[in-house]
Formats: sequence, C-alpha cells, structure tokens
Amino acid sequence: MNHLESVLGKKNNWWRYLVMFLTVFFVANFIGVIPLIVTMLIKGNGSIASADISQSGLDKNLMFALMIIPFIVSLLFFIWMIKPLHGQPFKAVINGTNKVRWKRFFYSFLVWFIIMAVYLAVDISLNGDNFTFNFSIEKFVPLLLIAFLMVPFQTTFEEVMFRGYLSQGVAVWTRNRIWVILIPAFLFGLMHIMNPEVEEYGFWLTMPQYILMGLAFGLVTVLDDGIEVAMGAHASNNIFLSVFVTFKGSVLDTPALFVQKEINPLKDLIMLIIFLTVFVIVLYKKYNWNFNILKKPVVAEKLFE
Repeated sequence: MNHLESVLGKKNNWWRYLVMFLTVFFVANFIGVIPLIVTMLIKGNGSIASADISQSGLDKNLMFALMIIPFIVSLLFFIWMIKPLHGQPFKAVINGTNKVRWKRFFYSFLVWFIIMAVYLAVDISLNGDNFTFNFSIEKFVPLLLIAFLMVPFQTTFEEVMFRGYLSQGVAVWTRNRIWVILIPAFLFGLMHIMNPEVEEYGFWLTMPQYILMGLAFGLVTVLDDGIEVAMGAHASNNIFLSVFVTFKGSVLDTPALFVQKEINPLKDLIMLIIFLTVFVIVLYKKYNWNFNILKKPVVAEKLFE
C-alpha cells in the first residue's frame, strides 16, 4: 500500500493541514476570483453585489470558464505549497508514488460517462416532454472546449484536496480506513452547501447526493490505493452535466445540449445510488479489489514529526 502510508512519518502536524486549507481558501476566493470580478464589472451589469452571479448578464460560456479559474489557481498553488509545507512531492498525494496511473483515470472516466449517457438517453426517450433541445453550434463548440480543457482542473483540485490530501491527513490521525472514507465525504458534501441546487430543491434531498458521491469516491480511493479512479469519474460527471444537460438552479449553468424542465430530487437520489453501485461493481471486477483492505489499519512507527 502506498497512498495513505506514504505520508506517515512525514511533516503531518495538524497545523500544517490547517495552514494549507486556509491558504488555498484565501487563494481561491480572493485571488482566483479576480478575473471573474473584473469581467463582471467591465462586461456585466456593473455590480457584484448580487449573490446570484447568473444574473450578471455575461455569456454563459464565459461565466463558466471564469468560475473554473479559481480552482485552477488553487490547484497550482497547492502543487507549489505541498513540498515546503509537508516535505513530499505532489504526486504522493495522488497515490503515494511518483507515477500517475492514467489508464485508471480514463477507464473510470469512460465507465461513468457511459452510465450517465445511458440514463439520459432512457430518460429522454421516456420523458421527452421534460427536455428541451438547446443546440447552438456557436455556443456548443466553445462549451466543449471549456468542459474538456478546464473542468478536469476543477475536479482534480477537489479530488486532490479531499480524497488525496485530506484522506492522508485523516489516515495519519486515525489510522482507520473507514474514517478516511467518511470524514472527507461529509466535508466534501458541506463544501457544496452554497450550491444553488441546495436552495432550489432542499438540503435533505440534495446534500445526500454530494455526500454519497464523496463516499463512493472515498471507497474507490481506499480500494485502489490512489485517487485516479475518483479523479476520472468526477471529471466525467461534471463534463457530462455541463455539456449535455442543465436545469434551473444548476451550479453548472451552461448552454448544454438539453435543458431539463422539471427536476425530481428524490428520483435523482435513488438513481445516483444505483449509478454508484454499478460503478463500484464494474471497477471492482476490473481491478480485483479486496474489500478486506478496509479492515486493515494504517500503520506507522510514529504519527508526527
């Protein structure tokens, strides 16, 4: 095992994690957001007072790209900061080694993309009146470029921070793989509490979806000894939703191919459970994972330097 154990005995004092999270939060919200603020002031409605930036008057593709920039800036800052703060290379956060397993990333990307595509096709065929075809070549091509070139940075940042970095910290502090799955998953869910879906459709129906995604991604991270599978599925999910289907209240407010008129959060929650179960089973068969690893403690001679 490499991913969790690789950081044991390194610079893992609790304050180092606090410094990283606070600094990255500052970078994202006060530096990475500068292009968005400047653009809204120049090209938008001239105000940044409204919490609903979808009302800025900016082109949706431009707004989408600007909203991703803080994640890119934060990821680059994290990469720069991890070595001096923790004494370990960035790739150690991925899987504890110096090699990223890209085949796992692309395989999980494809599996999740197929699951989403099949469901959307079936849903449209059964409930066609609930979807509006929204194709515009002038908007769709830029959207494809933004989605495939920029969204993976956003999702990679989230996976690096939660399934990579925070999971390693939890492993150091608890030496328990179950807590490694649970704690980052719930914090991942809470990170999305300000998403417009939560206000639009209710906390108790939307928040469990984020937490379930976090739990599933945490599980595959522990089973696979690295975050590449979670990275691939997360990127696939956000790219698919931004390109193919959007709806009122979606945080991914893009000129997607289809607009869904009515959302049933309970149905979406049930379908997500099914999707995640199928996803884990497919990957379990592919990589011959051993669930007994969940019982194995994360062992080291000492916890902190």
